[in-house]
Amino acid sequence: MLIPALIYITAVLAANYTATWFLPLPIFGQVAVGTFIFGITFTQRDLLHQFGRRRVYQVIFLAAVLSVIESVVLGVPYRIIIASFTAILISETADTEVYQRLLNRSWMLKVVSSNAVSIPIDTLIFNLIAFLGVFPPLQLLGIMWGEIVVKTLTGVVVGLITARQRQNPQQGLR
Repeated sequence: MLIPALIYITAVLAANYTATWFLPLPIFGQVAVGTFIFGITFTQRDLLHQFGRRRVYQVIFLAAVLSVIESVVLGVPYRIIIASFTAILISETADTEVYQRLLNRSWMLKVVSSNAVSIPIDTLIFNLIAFLGVFPPLQLLGIMWGEIVVKTLTGVVVGLITARQRQNPQQGLR
């Protein structure tokens, strides 16, 4: 449980720290560096389900609290931390509940289904709180669309890698 929890928490904190660093992305305009990192969190959190719903929520809450501490220590803008804290609590709850309802299904179905719910929720909540009024509306829509695409692709890639490792545990961490 420790490795996925540490990866999850580290990715949340790194994503928050880099949430205002934007990269140009063809078609979408720009995407925050944090988006590439945050896509990892969805699958890492899914790995925690084998330890029970309560453990998943404990790790989510810990990541949210550490995000607030991060804002003070590293000078992350408060709007980013408020956005992250709110988005994590709501989107990760939705993701966890979808995943829990699919416990007897295949790994990839659980990952893709739960991500299909949580990624748009996370993107909408985070960006509206963090960037509404900072970017013009059309630019903000482009950022949100790019984030949904990047988070989804990252989640699928990490999910596929994890699925392979779960099938062959001697070749990688489980």
